[in-house]
Amino acid sequence: MPGARVPGRTWTVRLTGHHDHTVSVTCSTAACRMPPRSKDAAGMRRFAAEHIKAHGRLAGTRPNAACSCGSAQCALHENPVHCAGTSLRVLVHNPAVGQVWTLAEVCQTCARNIPHITILATAKPAVPTPAAPSVEQPAQRTAVPGGFSSPQAAPDPSPGRRRPHRPHRPHRPNRPRG
Repeated sequence: MPGARVPGRTWTVRLTGHHDHTVSVTCSTAACRMPPRSKDAAGMRRFAAEHIKAHGRLAGTRPNAACSCGSAQCALHENPVHCAGTSLRVLVHNPAVGQVWTLAEVCQTCARNIPHITILATAKPAVPTPAAPSVEQPAQRTAVPGGFSSPQAAPDPSPGRRRPHRPHRPHRPNRPRG
């Protein structure tokens, strides 16, 4: 069915600290390869941020995506809402916590209720099928305004309609043929 919604996608990248003062990065996409644990927390944080951005670049925005937040019982925000509006691709990251990045396809209504959000892209509506061109009927001229001799000589009653501009052609003298 062409108008059917597809489930909204969500990616989560998480930075986890361990007792031995190392950190690891995990991604909700099982196929992603993550670096081994490291004591370089700043480097791993940069890796996590770049990794979620890479998912965002590759994901694209789908106009027929359903709200992933709504399918997860509005887990990204406190108050449940009725999903509505255009599909958006958003990044949710609280810089105060700094350990979890979530990339998701959500609706406009949910996006307004999600804290620490960055809207990355808005889905463009599907291209509508062009309708048959409408044939414009010429306006009927009513009465001949005073001073004009015929309806054809009267000015156009619709001020928004004008004749197309013709570029001025300079006069060229006749050239002798020879």
